[in-house]
Amino acid sequence: MSHVATDRPVHAPAFLPSTLLNTDFPYPSLADIRKTAAKLSQQVLHTPVWHWQTGSALDKLEPDTEVWLKLELFQKTGTFKLRGALNCISALDADARERGVVAVSAGNHAMAVAYAAKLAGVSCKVVLPRHASPTRIKACRQDDAEVILEADMHKAFALGQRIVKEEQRTMVHPYDGPLTALGTATVGLELMQQVVQLDAVIVPIGGGGLCAGIASAVKQISPHCAVYGVEPYGADAMYRSFQSGKAEKLSTVNSVADSLCAPYAMDYSFRVCQRFVDEIVRVSDDEICNAMSDLYHDVKLVAEPAAAVATAGLFGPLRQRLAGKRVAVIVCGSNVDPGRYAELLGRAVANEEEIIA
Repeated sequence: MSHVATDRPVHAPAFLPSTLLNTDFPYPSLADIRKTAAKLSQQVLHTPVWHWQTGSALDKLEPDTEVWLKLELFQKTGTFKLRGALNCISALDADARERGVVAVSAGNHAMAVAYAAKLAGVSCKVVLPRHASPTRIKACRQDDAEVILEADMHKAFALGQRIVKEEQRTMVHPYDGPLTALGTATVGLELMQQVVQLDAVIVPIGGGGLCAGIASAVKQISPHCAVYGVEPYGADAMYRSFQSGKAEKLSTVNSVADSLCAPYAMDYSFRVCQRFVDEIVRVSDDEICNAMSDLYHDVKLVAEPAAAVATAGLFGPLRQRLAGKRVAVIVCGSNVDPGRYAELLGRAVANEEEIIA
């Protein structure tokens, strides 16, 4: 089977080697990604890949489609977020360390920043929405972060910016900026070393920090490997940004994938995604729950909703397009309360029963 993609969308940009990147904009270079990986190597786990050869990978996909899962849900703190948080905090000067950091998050990024700040001996405040997972809130407090709860993500971001202004803390942004992208790019670098000759990589998108980083690494290593981003319909700021050509803001966000409910895209991540990502597709909450069930039953993974979004994209809008291809799927996190997890798996069972009926 050929491992060279032949069906990339006609609107995909032409990709240049890293040495020819536009230097007017700080795209993550392959050299800097490799330096970041070396710097983080003693602080993060080199997460494994898994060749999915059972159940839904056979039943739902076209013959000869080869699927590899990048299991970043096994990372310390339970998600990929630690890579960007460590990279951002390691760059602080002495004065910034003394003032401390602040993070805004639905939970996973807050956990990662709290953990990284504790390692560095830096004071940390995290702002989360009141509906955030109790498990994530508890984890932040266990790592000595001061937890502040706000009504929703819009208000959480507003409060975070106010703390930056009033206390002169450094904002460790959940999905924007060169340091964050270089951190997440190390996931892509690892993946390309673990599985050679990939035709496509599928990445979940919230604010776009993970996808920006991974795509920048993948495309500079293998320009012909397609990169697809996947968003929930109820939190599709990056999809809309691709459609309009500028970073878009959502008036409301609503998805079971709470970790992906970024209220707006931001310029840096948007521009990096625009440069390196071939296309963004969307999936429904039911498709996300069904993918969680597939990962549980076939691979025995407890994937949070956001971590199942890329799988939902593979089994849904990308299935025919990737028929017979060698595909990697990013499984990005596992921080979900048992009760909520059971509820969402129950929704998948109900979906299946409805189809059978």
